[in-house]
Amino acid sequence: MFDFRPADDCPKPEAYRQLVDAADALTSGERDAVANMANIAALLWDFLPDLNWAGFYRVVEGELVLGPFIGRPACIRIAIGSGVCGAAAATGETLLVEDVHAFPGHIACDAVTNSELVVPVVFGGEVIAVIDLDSPAAARFDLEDQAGIERLASVIANRI
Repeated sequence: MFDFRPADDCPKPEAYRQLVDAADALTSGERDAVANMANIAALLWDFLPDLNWAGFYRVVEGELVLGPFIGRPACIRIAIGSGVCGAAAATGETLLVEDVHAFPGHIACDAVTNSELVVPVVFGGEVIAVIDLDSPAAARFDLEDQAGIERLASVIANRI
């Protein structure tokens, strides 16, 4: 049985260290990308409070296609360059959006979402997926969240 959840009073940098360690342990040696993304989505859900969506969009034939996630039903396909996920995939840069309603071209897959963090997963110099975190809270994500999820993306890039 796995129980990777951090203590409630765990400082955010330590919680992210534990998250990355748990993801590394769960995916090390596993070759199935879907299984790895599914377990990582579950870890994100367990580790991060105030989320309504946590998961992946994969780059497939020049567009983003829904991957494993936890949360409400989501858009299945997103054009590269469209919305927060598509913009992050197009630039290869993390997008930390405090108010998604102010983001030009935001795609509202879930009307409850108010803030979003999208981190590209890069392997072999190419964006292969994005990690997408949505929250109903405005300005839910900060630079510590960004650094933690960017570290996660670098650890799992060759496993998804």
